[in-house]
Amino acid sequence: MIDTRQIEVKHVSESRLPKVDFDNLPFGRVFSDHMLIARYDEGEWKSVSIEPYGNLSLSPATSMIHYGQSIFEGLKAFRNDNDEILVFRPESNWERMNKSAERLCMPAVPREYFVEGIRQLVELDRAWVPNRPESSLYIRPFLFATDEMLGVKPSESYIFMIITSPVGPYYANPLHLKIETEYTRAAPGGVGAAKAAGNYASALYPAKLAQEQGIDQLIWTDAKEHRFLEEAGTMNMMVVIDGTLITPKLSSTILPGVTRNSVLKLAEDRGITTEERDISVDELLDAHRNGTLQEVFGVGTAATIAHVVKLTHNDEIIDLPPIQSRKVSTLVGTDLLDIKMGNAPDPYGWNMRI
Repeated sequence: MIDTRQIEVKHVSESRLPKVDFDNLPFGRVFSDHMLIARYDEGEWKSVSIEPYGNLSLSPATSMIHYGQSIFEGLKAFRNDNDEILVFRPESNWERMNKSAERLCMPAVPREYFVEGIRQLVELDRAWVPNRPESSLYIRPFLFATDEMLGVKPSESYIFMIITSPVGPYYANPLHLKIETEYTRAAPGGVGAAKAAGNYASALYPAKLAQEQGIDQLIWTDAKEHRFLEEAGTMNMMVVIDGTLITPKLSSTILPGVTRNSVLKLAEDRGITTEERDISVDELLDAHRNGTLQEVFGVGTAATIAHVVKLTHNDEIIDLPPIQSRKVSTLVGTDLLDIKMGNAPDPYGWNMRI
């Protein structure tokens, strides 16, 4: 095992930082000066280093390209008014990455590479962490197979990397979502609970069809009957019905979101009743009709809390309660941001300070 306290660091000759317009950051298109890269082969991790951000050289036969052994994570670092840098819940993302790795027959990433690697990389590029409202440094760890072979079997070699990107808000406006009744994000027993790259590829076409209708994203439903709500686009889904915060229970088709878990804990701390259970489309529509549907929103690392203001179901467009009336997501969202920014106590020890 490589000692990450002695990671070789190769500095950029000239930073690209002066060219960045931090007041106009597109999401995921601007990248920081450095990246971490570690290599696995012959049953063990062989090397780890921090290098200038740059392109990779890969064989056309690289197995990840052909057979899809690729997983990733997403988390954020924040700069507060005291110029402190805080990374939110890196341990939870590390644990989830290794669950994804197990499901896809990939090696576990050592904690030293993931958590301590983030610490060193963000410290090196700390000037890239924005200080604007709703901005952060998005951190993308990922692991992919690198065997040069055409044949369906688990790779014997892998690369683990971390890159970072200063970002603004993921969604600029509240969302219009369509309840999907034909296409499926994930099936029981599949890889829906893993953060696998292929999950996102399979969602692109139905999302594109919705966007051609002026709809932002989809509410995914169960693969068998399309009766039960599962996820909202690339986020976990939450609704508030008659004061109760409800989210679909975790299963093999639903990603165990870190933000999802955080929101549930903070809601309970506020005395808000929470339920993790099946939510049917009929229950959602009935609650709207009888006036008890108070909030619909998605939760995830990129967007944090994304309000849904319109739903399309078949040919019906439903206007949801105004954002100004939404007490649960407003309270919990404020609590979550205050913890991320170090402006409130961190009772669960979620932040890693750098």
